[in-house]
Amino acid sequence: MSLIKSISGIRGTIGGPAGEGLTPLDVVKFTSAFATFLKGANPGRRLRLAVGRDARLSGAMVDRLVVGTLQGMGVDVLETGLSTTPTTEMTVIDGHCDGGIIITASHNPKHWNALKLLNSKGEFISDAEGKEVLRLADSGEVNYAEVDDLGQVTVEEDWIDRHIERVLGLQLVDVEAIRKAGFRVAVDAVNSTGGLAIPRLLRKLGVKDVVELNCEPTGHFAHNPEPIPQNLTQISDCVRQNHCDLGIVVDPDVDRLALVCETGEMFGEEYTLVSVADYVLQHTPGNTVSNLSSSRALRDVTRRYAGCEYNAAAVGEVNVTTLMRQTSAIIGGEGNGGVIYPELHYGRDALVGVALFLTLLAKKGMKVSELRKTYPEYIISKNRKDLTPDMDVDALLAKVAKLYNGMNGVEKVTTIDGVKIDFADGWVHLRKSNTEPIIRIYSEAATEARANELAQQVMQQI
Repeated sequence: MSLIKSISGIRGTIGGPAGEGLTPLDVVKFTSAFATFLKGANPGRRLRLAVGRDARLSGAMVDRLVVGTLQGMGVDVLETGLSTTPTTEMTVIDGHCDGGIIITASHNPKHWNALKLLNSKGEFISDAEGKEVLRLADSGEVNYAEVDDLGQVTVEEDWIDRHIERVLGLQLVDVEAIRKAGFRVAVDAVNSTGGLAIPRLLRKLGVKDVVELNCEPTGHFAHNPEPIPQNLTQISDCVRQNHCDLGIVVDPDVDRLALVCETGEMFGEEYTLVSVADYVLQHTPGNTVSNLSSSRALRDVTRRYAGCEYNAAAVGEVNVTTLMRQTSAIIGGEGNGGVIYPELHYGRDALVGVALFLTLLAKKGMKVSELRKTYPEYIISKNRKDLTPDMDVDALLAKVAKLYNGMNGVEKVTTIDGVKIDFADGWVHLRKSNTEPIIRIYSEAATEARANELAQQVMQQI
């Protein structure tokens, strides 16, 4: 059993003793703490929270616990039912809510679930706010409402349709161009709520043929739900066999977008953001942001456009959106297929990623594999270094940073999130795990051999 408490929410496996998994008692405990935190930040106001969930098997059970607890706290609930993470974020904004809770464990397997906590802007709460929620949960400083002050529930299950309409209304989404292109698109929604959202969006965009794969939201994930190449052999075969122009894959809560070329080859999760940013920059030049572990390709593409600057944030969506605001970025996200387009909202959103990518593809008049070749080629390698439990990881990383700072051939050393070392032809990013005595080591270069060489060089110093 596992229970992981982080600043953005609570994630755990279903079942087992309280405190060792995401049990009903833990759901009530942390929901109560979040409601208490919001009430403290909004004294004297009656609060309203949006609640949505993905299709995983424990979702309905956790949803009932969350909604009942919020009612018990005297908080009104806008219940959206089966939804997506970006749709719930949009619900907070357009539904004029004071916050929200998304019930999803994202790409984790079906025995996991989580409570993701949103502020009144429909964004994940900050580091300081998350720590205060955890403190309240541990302290038990919770006061439930009297019977006359219990929260009320409003059920509105059309928010996916509203979300789609908002996407269709974006200036850079060209429905007519997509319709004229006559695309045939395959979709793998891993039997979660992407099966409700993505095919519906595609048809609204004018896609000629939609081939649905694992689009029934049963919660019985057809494969490992993380949208990485080794889990996507089924959609690759589907694209080839059905002569599709494109394959689309989303994770269970639809905030990550992976694309498959017409050949059945992966477009590359890192290149979802790169390609969409390229299209946006062509029409609305501005700054871009991704996290330190994302591909250098976004930096290269951004620099193709005069006056446009790229910046890197610490890993984590809230860190990316914070830097996007600070730098007035017009697009950003994370290299795991997460596209953040502030024109719609500050959250990773596979729906807006699909619409912008299809518009780009239609206007370019190219095959997906041809489009992929227009972007810089980089390969990311992922390694880990196991340590002893008594080792001071922070001190070790500080020594690594000091060693490489100013070293010949090193362009830059960044320490806002672990240590990132930028070389002329690649980079290495070291981050400590919060749950294990290990250092995760990501590296990137033009070839896999060079990426591994850079990683081994740094690992040897460790």
